[in-house]
Amino acid sequence: MNIPDATQIAVAIQNRDITAKSVTAAVLAQIAEKNQTYNCFTTVLAELAMEDADRIDQRLAAGEAVGALAGVPFAVKDLFDVAGIPTLAGSKINADNPPATQDAALITRLKQAGAILVGALTMDEFAYGFTTENAHYGATRNPHDLERVSGGSSGGSAAAVAAGIVPFSLGSDTNGSIRVPSSFCGIFGLKPTYGRLSRSGTYPFVGSLDHLGPFARSVRDIALLFDTLQGFDPSDPVCTSKPPEFCLPELTKGSEGLRIAIADGFFAKNGDPEVFEAVQKVAEALGVSQRVILPEADRARAAAFVITGTEGANLHFEHLRTRPQDFDPAVRDRLFAGALMPGTWYLQAQKFRQWFRDRVREVFQDVDVILAPATPCVAPRIGQQTMILDGKEMLVRPNLGIFTQPLSFIGLPIISVPVKRDGLPLGVQIIAAPYQEALVLRVAAELEANGIVSVC
Repeated sequence: MNIPDATQIAVAIQNRDITAKSVTAAVLAQIAEKNQTYNCFTTVLAELAMEDADRIDQRLAAGEAVGALAGVPFAVKDLFDVAGIPTLAGSKINADNPPATQDAALITRLKQAGAILVGALTMDEFAYGFTTENAHYGATRNPHDLERVSGGSSGGSAAAVAAGIVPFSLGSDTNGSIRVPSSFCGIFGLKPTYGRLSRSGTYPFVGSLDHLGPFARSVRDIALLFDTLQGFDPSDPVCTSKPPEFCLPELTKGSEGLRIAIADGFFAKNGDPEVFEAVQKVAEALGVSQRVILPEADRARAAAFVITGTEGANLHFEHLRTRPQDFDPAVRDRLFAGALMPGTWYLQAQKFRQWFRDRVREVFQDVDVILAPATPCVAPRIGQQTMILDGKEMLVRPNLGIFTQPLSFIGLPIISVPVKRDGLPLGVQIIAAPYQEALVLRVAAELEANGIVSVC
Protein backbone atom coordinates (compact mmCIF):
# COMPACT_ATOMS: atom_id res chain seq x y z
CA MET A 1 0.00 0.00 0.00
CA ASN A 2 1.33 3.46 -0.92
CA ILE A 3 0.71 5.13 2.45
CA PRO A 4 2.93 7.81 4.03
CA ASP A 5 5.10 6.69 6.90
CA ALA A 6 5.31 8.52 10.22
CA THR A 7 8.36 10.52 9.12
CA GLN A 8 6.58 11.87 6.05
CA ILE A 9 3.50 12.77 8.05
CA ALA A 10 5.55 14.58 10.72
CA VAL A 11 7.44 16.63 8.12
CA ALA A 12 4.24 17.60 6.32
CA ILE A 13 2.63 18.73 9.58
CA GLN A 14 5.67 20.71 10.70
CA ASN A 15 5.86 22.37 7.26
CA ARG A 16 2.19 23.31 7.68
CA ASP A 17 1.29 21.43 4.48
CA ILE A 18 -1.38 19.60 6.46
CA THR A 19 -2.74 19.94 9.96
CA ALA A 20 -2.52 17.49 12.83
CA LYS A 21 -6.30 17.71 13.14
CA SER A 22 -6.87 16.70 9.53
CA VAL A 23 -4.47 13.75 9.82
CA THR A 24 -6.03 12.58 13.07
CA ALA A 25 -9.53 12.94 11.68
CA ALA A 26 -8.51 10.86 8.65
CA VAL A 27 -7.11 8.12 10.89
CA LEU A 28 -10.25 8.07 13.01
CA ALA A 29 -12.28 7.75 9.81
CA GLN A 30 -10.09 4.80 8.78
CA ILE A 31 -10.74 3.14 12.13
CA ALA A 32 -14.49 3.62 11.72
CA GLU A 33 -14.37 2.21 8.18
CA LYS A 34 -11.96 -0.71 8.64
CA ASN A 35 -12.08 -1.90 12.23
CA GLN A 36 -15.25 -3.92 11.76
CA THR A 37 -13.39 -5.88 9.08
CA TYR A 38 -9.99 -6.32 10.77
CA ASN A 39 -10.92 -6.13 14.48
CA CYS A 40 -7.77 -4.24 15.48
CA PHE A 41 -9.08 -1.90 18.19
CA THR A 42 -10.57 -2.54 21.61
CA THR A 43 -10.83 1.17 22.47
CA VAL A 44 -10.88 4.28 20.28
CA LEU A 45 -9.96 7.62 21.90
CA ALA A 46 -11.52 9.89 19.28
CA GLU A 47 -12.35 12.93 21.40
CA LEU A 48 -9.04 12.94 23.27
CA ALA A 49 -7.06 12.45 20.05
CA MET A 50 -8.74 15.43 18.36
CA GLU A 51 -8.06 17.61 21.41
CA ASP A 52 -4.38 16.62 21.37
CA ALA A 53 -4.15 17.27 17.63
CA ASP A 54 -5.70 20.72 18.06
CA ARG A 55 -3.06 21.56 20.68
CA ILE A 56 -0.29 20.57 18.25
CA ASP A 57 -1.74 22.82 15.55
CA GLN A 58 -2.02 25.72 18.00
CA ARG A 59 1.62 25.33 19.03
CA LEU A 60 2.74 25.26 15.40
CA ALA A 61 0.67 28.35 14.64
CA ALA A 62 2.32 30.11 17.58
CA GLY A 63 5.77 29.23 16.24
CA GLU A 64 6.57 26.94 19.15
CA ALA A 65 9.00 24.05 18.81
CA VAL A 66 7.28 20.67 18.55
CA GLY A 67 8.65 17.15 18.78
CA ALA A 68 9.87 14.94 15.97
CA LEU A 69 6.53 13.05 15.89
CA ALA A 70 4.25 16.07 16.29
CA GLY A 71 0.78 15.29 14.97
CA VAL A 72 1.48 11.66 14.03
CA PRO A 73 -1.31 9.30 15.18
CA PHE A 74 -0.46 5.96 16.81
CA ALA A 75 -2.08 3.16 18.80
CA VAL A 76 -0.87 0.70 21.42
CA LYS A 77 -1.43 -2.92 22.37
CA ASP A 78 -4.02 -2.96 25.10
CA LEU A 79 -1.56 -4.04 27.79
CA PHE A 80 -0.22 -0.44 27.89
CA ASP A 81 -1.78 1.74 30.57
CA VAL A 82 -3.81 4.53 28.99
CA ALA A 83 -5.09 7.13 31.45
CA GLY A 84 -8.84 6.93 31.79
CA ILE A 85 -9.47 3.37 30.54
CA PRO A 86 -8.92 -0.09 32.09
CA THR A 87 -5.83 -1.97 30.88
CA LEU A 88 -7.48 -5.08 29.46
CA ALA A 89 -4.45 -7.10 28.35
CA GLY A 90 -6.92 -8.97 26.14
CA SER A 91 -8.82 -10.35 29.13
CA LYS A 92 -12.34 -10.41 30.52
CA ILE A 93 -10.98 -10.42 34.06
CA ASN A 94 -9.16 -7.09 33.73
CA ALA A 95 -12.30 -5.39 32.40
CA ASP A 96 -13.39 -5.27 36.06
CA ASN A 97 -10.35 -3.18 37.02
CA PRO A 98 -10.54 0.60 37.52
CA PRO A 99 -9.20 2.84 34.74
CA ALA A 100 -5.48 3.55 34.64
CA THR A 101 -4.56 6.80 36.34
CA GLN A 102 -1.67 7.66 34.04
CA ASP A 103 -0.17 6.64 30.72
CA ALA A 104 2.56 4.03 30.40
CA ALA A 105 6.10 5.42 30.23
CA LEU A 106 6.50 4.82 26.49
CA ILE A 107 3.18 6.50 25.69
CA THR A 108 4.34 9.50 27.70
CA ARG A 109 7.58 9.68 25.72
CA LEU A 110 5.70 9.54 22.42
CA LYS A 111 3.27 12.23 23.52
CA GLN A 112 6.20 14.39 24.61
CA ALA A 113 7.44 14.05 21.02
CA GLY A 114 4.02 15.24 19.82
CA ALA A 115 2.49 11.93 18.73
CA ILE A 116 -1.31 11.50 19.02
CA LEU A 117 -2.70 8.40 20.73
CA VAL A 118 -5.88 7.20 18.99
CA GLY A 119 -6.61 3.90 20.75
CA ALA A 120 -5.77 0.50 22.21
CA LEU A 121 -5.30 -2.63 20.11
CA THR A 122 -6.39 -6.26 20.27
CA MET A 123 -4.12 -9.05 21.47
CA ASP A 124 -4.06 -12.64 22.68
CA GLU A 125 -5.32 -12.83 26.26
CA PHE A 126 -2.53 -11.87 28.67
CA ALA A 127 -0.12 -11.94 25.68
CA TYR A 128 -0.06 -15.77 25.76
CA GLY A 129 -0.38 -16.69 22.10
CA PHE A 130 0.89 -16.24 18.56
CA THR A 131 -2.39 -15.78 16.65
CA THR A 132 -4.59 -13.07 18.28
CA GLU A 133 -7.61 -15.34 18.27
CA ASN A 134 -9.19 -14.04 21.45
CA ALA A 135 -12.16 -15.87 22.98
CA HIS A 136 -13.50 -12.60 24.45
CA TYR A 137 -12.80 -10.02 21.75
CA GLY A 138 -12.59 -12.10 18.59
CA ALA A 139 -9.83 -12.77 16.06
CA THR A 140 -7.84 -9.99 14.43
CA ARG A 141 -7.83 -10.64 10.70
CA ASN A 142 -4.78 -10.40 8.48
CA PRO A 143 -5.10 -7.47 6.05
CA HIS A 144 -3.56 -9.63 3.30
CA ASP A 145 -6.13 -12.41 3.67
CA LEU A 146 -9.13 -12.01 5.95
CA GLU A 147 -9.34 -15.75 6.49
CA ARG A 148 -5.88 -15.81 8.09
CA VAL A 149 -4.51 -14.78 11.46
CA SER A 150 -2.54 -11.60 11.97
CA GLY A 151 -0.08 -13.29 14.32
CA GLY A 152 0.28 -12.57 17.99
CA SER A 153 0.19 -11.73 20.60
CA SER A 154 0.48 -8.18 19.20
CA GLY A 155 -1.85 -8.97 16.31
CA GLY A 156 -3.90 -5.79 16.50
CA SER A 157 -0.74 -3.69 16.56
CA ALA A 158 0.62 -5.29 13.39
CA ALA A 159 -2.69 -5.43 11.52
CA ALA A 160 -3.48 -1.76 12.19
CA VAL A 161 -0.19 -0.72 10.59
CA ALA A 162 -0.41 -3.24 7.73
CA ALA A 163 -3.96 -2.12 6.93
CA GLY A 164 -2.84 1.50 6.71
CA ILE A 165 -4.99 2.59 9.64
CA VAL A 166 -2.13 4.05 11.73
CA PRO A 167 1.46 4.76 10.63
CA PHE A 168 2.97 3.09 13.69
CA SER A 169 2.02 1.22 16.84
CA LEU A 170 3.52 -0.31 19.97
CA GLY A 171 3.47 -3.96 20.99
CA SER A 172 5.23 -6.39 23.29
CA ASP A 173 7.43 -9.40 22.63
CA THR A 174 8.02 -12.16 25.19
CA ASN A 175 8.60 -15.14 22.90
CA GLY A 176 8.05 -13.55 19.50
CA SER A 177 4.95 -11.39 19.82
CA ILE A 178 6.36 -8.53 17.74
CA ARG A 179 8.27 -10.58 15.19
CA VAL A 180 5.59 -13.18 14.41
CA PRO A 181 2.84 -10.65 13.55
CA SER A 182 5.37 -8.46 11.70
CA SER A 183 6.19 -11.45 9.51
CA PHE A 184 2.58 -12.44 8.87
CA CYS A 185 1.40 -8.88 8.20
CA GLY A 186 4.37 -7.78 6.08
CA ILE A 187 5.66 -4.82 8.10
CA PHE A 188 8.73 -3.89 10.16
CA GLY A 189 8.85 -4.76 13.86
CA LEU A 190 11.67 -4.15 16.35
CA LYS A 191 12.30 -6.14 19.51
CA PRO A 192 15.08 -4.18 21.23
CA THR A 193 17.57 -5.53 23.76
CA TYR A 194 15.93 -6.73 26.97
CA GLY A 195 15.70 -3.77 29.32
CA ARG A 196 16.39 -1.15 26.64
CA LEU A 197 12.84 0.27 26.67
CA SER A 198 10.91 0.92 29.85
CA ARG A 199 8.03 -1.43 30.63
CA SER A 200 6.66 0.82 33.35
CA GLY A 201 2.89 1.08 33.12
CA THR A 202 2.36 -2.10 31.12
CA TYR A 203 0.65 -5.32 32.13
CA PRO A 204 3.33 -8.03 32.50
CA PHE A 205 3.39 -11.57 31.15
CA VAL A 206 6.82 -13.04 31.95
CA GLY A 207 8.94 -10.48 33.75
CA SER A 208 12.27 -12.06 32.86
CA LEU A 209 11.41 -12.22 29.14
CA ASP A 210 9.09 -9.28 28.39
CA HIS A 211 10.17 -6.65 25.86
CA LEU A 212 8.33 -3.69 24.29
CA GLY A 213 8.85 -2.31 20.80
CA PRO A 214 7.42 -0.55 17.74
CA PHE A 215 5.79 -1.61 14.47
CA ALA A 216 6.10 0.70 11.45
CA ARG A 217 6.06 0.98 7.67
CA SER A 218 9.73 1.95 7.17
CA VAL A 219 13.14 1.41 8.75
CA ARG A 220 13.62 5.13 9.31
CA ASP A 221 10.40 5.18 11.31
CA ILE A 222 11.59 2.26 13.44
CA ALA A 223 14.89 4.08 14.08
CA LEU A 224 13.13 7.34 14.91
CA LEU A 225 10.76 5.56 17.28
CA PHE A 226 13.56 3.68 19.00
CA ASP A 227 15.51 6.90 19.46
CA THR A 228 12.40 8.54 20.94
CA LEU A 229 11.51 5.68 23.26
CA GLN A 230 14.83 4.56 24.71
CA GLY A 231 16.45 5.78 27.90
CA PHE A 232 16.76 4.98 31.58
CA ASP A 233 13.59 4.76 33.66
CA PRO A 234 14.00 4.13 37.40
CA SER A 235 10.41 2.90 37.62
CA ASP A 236 11.35 -0.22 35.61
CA PRO A 237 13.95 -2.21 37.58
CA VAL A 238 15.41 -3.84 34.45
CA CYS A 239 15.51 -0.70 32.29
CA THR A 240 19.18 -0.04 31.61
CA SER A 241 21.00 3.11 32.60
CA LYS A 242 23.25 2.67 29.57
CA PRO A 243 23.49 6.00 27.68
CA PRO A 244 21.14 6.15 24.67
CA GLU A 245 22.52 5.18 21.29
CA PHE A 246 20.81 7.13 18.52
CA CYS A 247 20.23 4.92 15.53
CA LEU A 248 18.71 7.27 12.97
CA PRO A 249 22.07 8.78 11.87
CA GLU A 250 23.48 5.26 11.41
CA LEU A 251 21.08 4.15 8.67
CA THR A 252 23.16 5.44 5.77
CA LYS A 253 26.13 3.27 6.72
CA GLY A 254 24.45 0.07 5.52
CA SER A 255 26.18 -3.28 5.99
CA GLU A 256 29.64 -2.11 4.94
CA GLY A 257 32.28 -3.57 7.24
CA LEU A 258 29.84 -5.83 9.06
CA ARG A 259 30.39 -9.56 9.47
CA ILE A 260 27.04 -11.19 8.65
CA ALA A 261 26.11 -14.86 8.79
CA ILE A 262 23.08 -17.11 8.31
CA ALA A 263 21.78 -19.09 11.28
CA ASP A 264 22.07 -22.79 10.46
CA GLY A 265 21.10 -25.96 12.30
CA PHE A 266 17.93 -25.39 14.33
CA PHE A 267 17.06 -22.33 12.20
CA ALA A 268 17.36 -24.23 8.90
CA LYS A 269 14.70 -26.87 9.53
CA ASN A 270 11.07 -27.16 10.66
CA GLY A 271 9.90 -24.52 8.21
CA ASP A 272 8.27 -24.34 4.80
CA PRO A 273 10.68 -23.99 1.85
CA GLU A 274 9.65 -20.40 1.09
CA VAL A 275 10.74 -19.38 4.61
CA PHE A 276 14.33 -20.40 3.93
CA GLU A 277 14.15 -18.98 0.41
CA ALA A 278 13.34 -15.59 1.97
CA VAL A 279 16.41 -15.82 4.21
CA GLN A 280 18.54 -16.81 1.22
CA LYS A 281 17.23 -13.86 -0.80
CA VAL A 282 18.30 -11.48 1.96
CA ALA A 283 21.67 -13.21 2.31
CA GLU A 284 22.39 -13.00 -1.42
CA ALA A 285 21.50 -9.31 -1.48
CA LEU A 286 24.05 -8.75 1.28
CA GLY A 287 26.68 -11.02 -0.28
CA VAL A 288 26.52 -13.41 2.67
CA SER A 289 27.39 -17.10 2.53
CA GLN A 290 28.86 -17.80 5.99
CA ARG A 291 26.72 -19.92 8.31
CA VAL A 292 26.84 -20.19 12.09
CA ILE A 293 25.31 -22.48 14.68
CA LEU A 294 23.68 -21.21 17.86
CA PRO A 295 24.36 -24.29 19.99
CA GLU A 296 21.43 -26.06 21.68
CA ALA A 297 18.86 -23.61 20.31
CA ASP A 298 16.22 -26.33 20.59
CA ARG A 299 16.90 -26.56 24.33
CA ALA A 300 16.78 -22.78 24.57
CA ARG A 301 13.29 -22.88 23.14
CA ALA A 302 12.27 -25.62 25.56
CA ALA A 303 13.67 -23.64 28.48
CA ALA A 304 11.76 -20.56 27.31
CA PHE A 305 8.57 -22.62 27.40
CA VAL A 306 9.28 -23.66 31.00
CA ILE A 307 10.05 -20.12 32.16
CA THR A 308 7.02 -18.72 30.34
CA GLY A 309 4.61 -21.25 31.79
CA THR A 310 5.97 -21.00 35.32
CA GLU A 311 6.17 -17.21 35.60
CA GLY A 312 2.87 -16.74 33.75
CA ALA A 313 1.05 -19.16 36.04
CA ASN A 314 2.53 -17.52 39.13
CA LEU A 315 1.30 -14.11 37.97
CA HIS A 316 -2.25 -15.35 37.43
CA PHE A 317 -2.42 -17.97 40.18
CA GLU A 318 -5.12 -16.30 42.28
CA HIS A 319 -7.47 -15.85 39.33
CA LEU A 320 -6.77 -19.39 38.14
CA ARG A 321 -7.96 -20.52 41.56
CA THR A 322 -11.00 -18.25 41.85
CA ARG A 323 -12.09 -17.37 38.28
CA PRO A 324 -10.91 -20.12 35.91
CA GLN A 325 -14.09 -19.88 33.84
CA ASP A 326 -13.29 -16.26 32.93
CA PHE A 327 -10.04 -17.06 31.09
CA ASP A 328 -9.75 -17.76 27.39
CA PRO A 329 -9.75 -21.60 27.53
CA ALA A 330 -6.58 -21.92 25.42
CA VAL A 331 -4.72 -19.56 27.73
CA ARG A 332 -6.14 -21.03 30.93
CA ASP A 333 -5.04 -24.56 30.06
CA ARG A 334 -1.46 -23.48 29.39
CA LEU A 335 -1.36 -21.49 32.63
CA PHE A 336 -2.65 -24.53 34.54
CA ALA A 337 0.15 -26.56 32.97
CA GLY A 338 2.66 -23.92 34.06
CA ALA A 339 1.34 -24.03 37.62
CA LEU A 340 2.02 -27.78 37.73
CA MET A 341 5.65 -27.58 36.57
CA PRO A 342 8.20 -28.65 39.20
CA GLY A 343 10.26 -25.83 40.63
CA THR A 344 13.44 -27.68 39.69
CA TRP A 345 12.50 -27.36 36.01
CA TYR A 346 12.35 -23.59 36.35
CA LEU A 347 15.70 -23.45 38.11
CA GLN A 348 17.33 -25.67 35.49
CA ALA A 349 15.85 -23.53 32.71
CA GLN A 350 17.34 -20.38 34.23
CA LYS A 351 20.74 -22.06 34.62
CA PHE A 352 20.63 -23.19 31.01
CA ARG A 353 19.68 -19.66 30.01
CA GLN A 354 22.99 -18.34 31.32
CA TRP A 355 24.90 -21.13 29.56
CA PHE A 356 23.13 -20.39 26.27
CA ARG A 357 23.74 -16.65 26.64
CA ASP A 358 27.46 -17.30 27.08
CA ARG A 359 27.61 -19.58 24.02
CA VAL A 360 25.82 -17.03 21.82
CA ARG A 361 28.13 -14.31 23.11
CA GLU A 362 31.00 -16.42 21.81
CA VAL A 363 29.35 -16.60 18.37
CA PHE A 364 29.15 -12.82 18.32
CA GLN A 365 32.92 -12.64 18.75
CA ASP A 366 33.17 -13.75 15.11
CA VAL A 367 30.07 -12.16 13.54
CA ASP A 368 28.18 -8.91 13.99
CA VAL A 369 24.78 -9.79 12.55
CA ILE A 370 22.89 -13.06 12.06
CA LEU A 371 19.99 -13.77 9.68
CA ALA A 372 17.19 -16.22 10.52
CA PRO A 373 13.55 -16.86 9.58
CA ALA A 374 10.92 -15.04 11.61
CA THR A 375 8.17 -17.64 11.25
CA PRO A 376 8.06 -21.25 10.01
CA CYS A 377 5.31 -20.51 7.48
CA VAL A 378 2.99 -17.83 6.15
CA ALA A 379 0.00 -16.89 8.30
CA PRO A 380 -2.22 -19.91 9.06
CA ARG A 381 -5.98 -19.75 8.64
CA ILE A 382 -8.12 -18.56 11.52
CA GLY A 383 -9.14 -21.59 13.55
CA GLN A 384 -6.43 -23.81 12.06
CA GLN A 385 -5.20 -26.22 14.74
CA THR A 386 -2.30 -28.05 13.09
CA MET A 387 0.26 -27.58 10.30
CA ILE A 388 2.79 -29.77 8.53
CA LEU A 389 6.44 -28.71 8.82
CA ASP A 390 9.26 -30.90 7.48
CA GLY A 391 6.75 -33.71 7.09
CA LYS A 392 5.68 -33.55 10.74
CA GLU A 393 2.27 -32.50 11.98
CA MET A 394 2.56 -29.78 14.64
CA LEU A 395 0.15 -27.69 16.65
CA VAL A 396 -0.14 -24.18 15.24
CA ARG A 397 -0.34 -22.01 18.35
CA PRO A 398 2.79 -23.12 20.23
CA ASN A 399 4.97 -23.57 17.14
CA LEU A 400 4.62 -20.26 15.30
CA GLY A 401 7.38 -18.92 17.57
CA ILE A 402 9.79 -21.74 16.86
CA PHE A 403 12.42 -19.35 15.42
CA THR A 404 11.76 -16.41 17.75
CA GLN A 405 11.72 -18.01 21.22
CA PRO A 406 15.40 -19.01 21.47
CA LEU A 407 16.42 -15.41 20.70
CA SER A 408 14.17 -13.41 23.01
CA PHE A 409 15.17 -15.98 25.65
CA ILE A 410 18.47 -14.12 25.95
CA GLY A 411 17.21 -10.64 25.10
CA LEU A 412 18.91 -9.99 21.75
CA PRO A 413 17.95 -6.95 19.63
CA ILE A 414 16.14 -8.07 16.47
CA ILE A 415 14.21 -6.44 13.65
CA SER A 416 11.81 -8.48 11.55
CA VAL A 417 11.87 -7.21 7.96
CA PRO A 418 9.22 -8.01 5.32
CA VAL A 419 10.86 -9.69 2.33
CA LYS A 420 9.52 -8.65 -1.04
CA ARG A 421 8.02 -11.74 -2.68
CA ASP A 422 4.94 -13.07 -4.43
CA GLY A 423 2.17 -14.39 -2.22
CA LEU A 424 1.54 -13.86 1.47
CA PRO A 425 4.11 -11.94 3.54
CA LEU A 426 7.11 -13.47 5.27
CA GLY A 427 9.67 -11.86 7.54
CA VAL A 428 13.36 -12.41 8.20
CA GLN A 429 14.97 -11.71 11.55
CA ILE A 430 18.10 -9.53 11.59
CA ILE A 431 19.83 -10.24 14.90
CA ALA A 432 22.72 -8.65 16.77
CA ALA A 433 24.42 -8.80 20.15
CA PRO A 434 22.85 -6.90 23.08
CA TYR A 435 22.76 -3.10 22.71
CA GLN A 436 23.61 -3.28 19.01
CA GLU A 437 20.26 -2.03 17.66
CA ALA A 438 22.13 0.31 15.31
CA LEU A 439 23.63 -2.67 13.47
CA VAL A 440 20.33 -4.44 12.76
CA LEU A 441 18.80 -1.17 11.61
CA ARG A 442 21.74 -0.43 9.30
CA VAL A 443 21.33 -3.80 7.60
CA ALA A 444 17.56 -3.39 7.37
CA ALA A 445 17.95 0.08 5.86
CA GLU A 446 20.30 -1.24 3.16
CA LEU A 447 17.87 -4.00 2.26
CA GLU A 448 15.04 -1.48 2.11
CA ALA A 449 17.04 0.90 -0.07
CA ASN A 450 17.81 -1.96 -2.48
CA GLY A 451 14.17 -3.00 -2.67
CA ILE A 452 14.75 -6.41 -1.07
CA VAL A 453 12.46 -5.64 1.86
CA SER A 454 9.43 -3.36 1.91
CA VAL A 455 5.97 -3.18 3.45
CA CYS A 456 3.78 -5.64 1.59
